[in-house]
Amino acid sequence: MSDWSWEIDGWMILIGALCAGAAALLGNFLVLRRMSLLGDAISHAVLPGLAAAFIFTGQRQGIVMFVGAAVVGVLTVVLTEMARQYGRVDEGASIGIVFTGLFAVGLILISLDAAKRVDLDASCVLYGSLELAVLDHVQFLGLSVPRVVIPLAIVFVLNAAFVIGLYRPLKVSTFDPQLAAAQGVQVSLIHYSLAAFVAVTAVASFEAVGNILVVAMFVVPPVTAWLLTDRLSVMIVLSVVVGVVAAVLGHLSAMTVPTWFGGMLSLVLGCMHWFSGGEAIELPTIGKSNTAGMIAVVAGLLMVLAALLGPQKGILSRGLRSLRVALKILSEDVLAAIYRAELQGQASVATRTIRGNLLVSSIRARLVLGWLKWQRFVVERDQQLSLAGDGRRQAQNIVRSHRLWEQYLASEASGLTDRELHEGAERFEHFTDRQLRERLNAETNAPDVDPHGQPIPPEA
Repeated sequence: MSDWSWEIDGWMILIGALCAGAAALLGNFLVLRRMSLLGDAISHAVLPGLAAAFIFTGQRQGIVMFVGAAVVGVLTVVLTEMARQYGRVDEGASIGIVFTGLFAVGLILISLDAAKRVDLDASCVLYGSLELAVLDHVQFLGLSVPRVVIPLAIVFVLNAAFVIGLYRPLKVSTFDPQLAAAQGVQVSLIHYSLAAFVAVTAVASFEAVGNILVVAMFVVPPVTAWLLTDRLSVMIVLSVVVGVVAAVLGHLSAMTVPTWFGGMLSLVLGCMHWFSGGEAIELPTIGKSNTAGMIAVVAGLLMVLAALLGPQKGILSRGLRSLRVALKILSEDVLAAIYRAELQGQASVATRTIRGNLLVSSIRARLVLGWLKWQRFVVERDQQLSLAGDGRRQAQNIVRSHRLWEQYLASEASGLTDRELHEGAERFEHFTDRQLRERLNAETNAPDVDPHGQPIPPEA
């Protein structure tokens, strides 16, 4: 990090953060409307609009460039709808047809000799030139700032104003377009306005970070935020935070990650030097990687972490919840089995018998029994299990729930076999609390026995 310079690296992080934040603000609605591909399409399709605007103005900056991009962005949506309706193809195919065609036209315009006056470069459009953009400074409010910061900051503010000012219409039209239309919301106008803002954001980001990063920022931070929350307002804020964090960590990674490979390369070349008998081997120069690309990589890694560790939708959290429910059901089955044995006059049940009746792997059976013993719900002596403490209370309520459900099912659904009654009660008993047991008891007129003549225990 000895090469760190606030005059260069600080501006690069700010530019990346502005781009990521501006794109993420709109990307939330693209993701929730299932229009993520449309964001990609618009980002590619605005290229002919940029080229045409330059032909008329001869300048790469100015309001005309943004107007040209916005017009083509709206045109992309219109042509997509026309291809879908009149061409009778699905939305994905119509988007692919339109954006590839417009993007090809844009590339032709900036590549043909007749269009050499268009001061655009295809690779710059794709990858950006963040490292060079920070060197082109202008005076703004008495400060020397990179030129690309000004349009990006303006676009970020405009996007924030658009999302905040039209939050309710955007929200309603995103989740229920029919309800929004019934409430007087101009759904089509909102749709096309969103497309125009997406196009303008893409244009503002082209020179600095290129098309690839802006497309990633339209999708990845919002998806990451969606994995972490179910509230739209929180999702919007989180998506911007994720984009900013990705910009910071992405630039730092672009500076440090190549040095790791440089160290490994030095080790490899050192071994080659030793095996070659001391012949000189020149060590290649390892520089920094592309910041825009690393920002996209870091954003992707953050999304993977959210997919794994998200509190509600994460793979691990869902797996742990499923495991917890499974262990709860198994533990209650163990307690109920011991309680039923007690009702039949047995003081305890053999541990081996319990393990065999659980019909699960030995590891899971040992885990359940170990947890019950640790909680002091059961006591094991001489390979025999008996109830203890709160274990007996829980077991009694589980058996009560089971037998009340059997009685309820027998009274409400006549003709069920004993096996069907047992299996139905087995499914419901583990999710029955005291309030529901009281309702079942009232609905079945407080029975003393279940349909099999077994006594229903009182509430413990």
